Amino acid sequence: MAEFATAWLDELDAEQRALGSWSFPADDERRLWFYTPTDHGGLPLRAMSGRQQRLAMQLLASGLSRAGYITVSTIMGLENILDLQEGFRLNVGGRDRGRDTEMYYLRVFGTPGADTTWSWRFGGHHVSINHLVVNGVLTATTPCFLGADPADSHVLGGHVLRPLAAVEDLGRELVRSLDEAALHRALISPSAPLDIVGGNRAQVQAGDTPRDLSQIWRTEFPAEIAEALVKRTRAEEAQIGFGPEHLEALRLSDTPAGVRAADLSASSHEILRALLDTYIGRMPDEVAEAEAAKYAGSGLHGLHFAWAGGLERGQAHYYRITGERLLVEYDNAQNNVNHIHSVWRDPLGDFGMDVLGHHLRHDH
Repeated sequence: MAEFATAWLDELDAEQRALGSWSFPADDERRLWFYTPTDHGGLPLRAMSGRQQRLAMQLLASGLSRAGYITVSTIMGLENILDLQEGFRLNVGGRDRGRDTEMYYLRVFGTPGADTTWSWRFGGHHVSINHLVVNGVLTATTPCFLGADPADSHVLGGHVLRPLAAVEDLGRELVRSLDEAALHRALISPSAPLDIVGGNRAQVQAGDTPRDLSQIWRTEFPAEIAEALVKRTRAEEAQIGFGPEHLEALRLSDTPAGVRAADLSASSHEILRALLDTYIGRMPDEVAEAEAAKYAGSGLHGLHFAWAGGLERGQAHYYRITGERLLVEYDNAQNNVNHIHSVWRDPLGDFGMDVLGHHLRHDH
């Protein structure tokens, strides 16, 4: 990973380096992350040469599993489909093209090396990858966000392209596998929110509720645009039957919502484990194996699973999986239930803040 990052940095000119290479830790910037088509901070692919793009994608691939890299690449390609659906008319931030497969940004913080502390971030519409490396060890990989719009796209031969099918289908399979008592505890709201509750906050905490669309961009919108986005949010919420009366049930809290994994049947346990694998399996194999080991055997028992919205395909829905060091959130409610958001987070250690604190206390 350090080798690929260094190779990319060595190809940048001074102007590109001003965007692509920042000092570490630069936490005010490093802990900003987005999943909207906004400036994610860094050097965009469209400002790179073909060779630089290849090196950037090589670094990205080194930070993901093979399946994770293929999924991210497919999500990036959905920008072309979304552009088609919108009539190639959307203008975002004055850009020539509102939906752009090259508006994905890479930034490296610090000097990559075997005995240094450094990090890198890759992000654009529906992708946010955040990695921290300490003394040659990949120590933090969250937040890790993947989305898909459209979630389902018809391709030739009557088949459907669904890059995030597993996070939807396994979630629904899990909730439908619950017995009546477990389902009663798992269903926290009859209506689903439009978005993940934690949004793109640098740190999730008790009390958080979904953010309005206008709040999840890098640049603050003029008042009239912000107001229009809020109205659009309220209109979409009304369309799926979500209102202020449902907010309290969705609010993040110190007491986990939903049903305890310890109370699930053996078959539901296996579905939950498979669902978790779709999130941690985004990472390189050795990282995914270490994460999976945390939930082996009775390791699942401390988790809670919660669901909001309908149980049938085509109905707006949301779920979350929570634990002391885990927050998984997923929703599919926008664009006529054809727009997925999914994120894997560590509430205590996103961006490696727990690791860095220990590192500074004991190694400096």
